[in-house]
Amino acid sequence: MKKVLVIILVAFIIIQFFPIDKTNPPLTPGMDFLKIKKTPPETAKLIRSSCYDCHSNESVYPWYSSIAPSSWFLKNNIDNGRKHLNFSTFATYDINRQIKKLDECVEMIEKDEMPLKSYLLMHQEAKLSPQQKKELISYFKAMKEETQRKTVF
Repeated sequence: MKKVLVIILVAFIIIQFFPIDKTNPPLTPGMDFLKIKKTPPETAKLIRSSCYDCHSNESVYPWYSSIAPSSWFLKNNIDNGRKHLNFSTFATYDINRQIKKLDECVEMIEKDEMPLKSYLLMHQEAKLSPQQKKELISYFKAMKEETQRKTVF
């Protein structure tokens, strides 16, 4: 038993030598969702606190991002989040993709799939109340409708 614990400890120490890259891609303000959609400040604050850590180029890496293997899990979530939806580059999406992403935002909030439960364990400030969920759902639906109107000439 003692040998197993020593092996686990040595493995834990060794994996600390493989840190994640915490560099955020550069920001282009004219591409950011909150700017191009002229999001009201209170709604923008909700989106920033509940979505931007994983779905933008403005990720804030907490203390546990320096400890493997939790850092690897965190980096994987951020990379996947940006791949599926990146609010920092939203303006680069074509209109149909923007509509689809706004629809997915509504769906994810309605189904309680976002923010991720694992994220909420360490970020209670990101937890959305029923009223906040309604606010975001209404906002994303309104932005979807506004975006759809742009496709009609």
